[in-house]
Amino acid sequence: MSQSLLRILIIPLLLLGLTPGQIGAQQGDTGLSTDSPIAGISFRFIESNGLRMRIAEAGSGPLVLLAHGWPESWYSWRHQITMLADAGYHVVAPDMRGYGETDKPANVEDYDIDHLAGDLVGIIDALGEETAILIAHDWGSIVAWSTVLLHPTRFTALVAMSVPYGGRVEQSPMDSWRQAYGENFFYILYHNEPGGVAEAEYDADPRGLISRLYLSPDSPREPAKISNPLSSAGGWIGRLGAPKGLPNWLAEGDLDYVVAQFESAGFRGGINYYRNFHRNWEITEQLDGAMIEIPVLFIAGSRDSVIAGADEERLRSTISRASEDLRGVVLIPEIGHWVQQEAPAETNAAIMEFLDAL
Repeated sequence: MSQSLLRILIIPLLLLGLTPGQIGAQQGDTGLSTDSPIAGISFRFIESNGLRMRIAEAGSGPLVLLAHGWPESWYSWRHQITMLADAGYHVVAPDMRGYGETDKPANVEDYDIDHLAGDLVGIIDALGEETAILIAHDWGSIVAWSTVLLHPTRFTALVAMSVPYGGRVEQSPMDSWRQAYGENFFYILYHNEPGGVAEAEYDADPRGLISRLYLSPDSPREPAKISNPLSSAGGWIGRLGAPKGLPNWLAEGDLDYVVAQFESAGFRGGINYYRNFHRNWEITEQLDGAMIEIPVLFIAGSRDSVIAGADEERLRSTISRASEDLRGVVLIPEIGHWVQQEAPAETNAAIMEFLDAL
């Protein structure tokens, strides 16, 4: 990946301290979606926080919730679900609010952190449990950090991937990004442009976007078609060089499945998460100085653009500002953003070492 692309992709969050027809229908009135594409994993629908949510699940035992990011689905956890189920856990990976087969409220405000945290707690309630272990990646991690603070008695441990957290910042992150990027293109600011321009672009070419994002740091690309950093004209896809091939961790069938999810669901729901950065900051003033008391593990690829080159020491220092029981920071060498898919064996080993020590 080029340095210019890395600069576009970096989220300075250290500052924040089957096809649709195959899986979309229910079988009669059982509440079960059609068969999942992975043996040992089943689908069903539950009611959570006023939503109808599709969950993928496997196993029995203590509850583990897996929260995906953008642009992802439950399928991002395909390497973790059966592993954790085999280890003696009841593993549940929902399509998050606005994704896949889960309901997609129309209003932007319906995607703020209170609603997203409530969804995860609602899953615990719907399954008849008191608590859960929470494992999250990307936007799922952003949701998870706040959720365990807003609902501290409902979670017993947290594994966050890719996106660190060092506590509530003094300035709205949207204000920080606008000051930092000015007129330069930054995809989070693009997602916040009025009129739904971002989802219109992505809905018109889901494969174009996802195939460009689901790559490793060294994946060969075609030259970008848009290089002007001072204008959002033309959108984002043209700024991302098309892949010359898929990385070895992503089969064509994997890409087809994820693309089909967005062809069915569209991108608006996921983009609405980005439209709540400022609102989330406004409505979480009570979290200023709040500390996470449950055990925490952080995992990322060493070349994940989100951590912006931060080493283990820096990440530990950042996360410890908001976590009283940080058990470890695991950086997997030469791995990029999609860590649990790019390096499933190493990710799974880190998860199990953490859970076994609890």
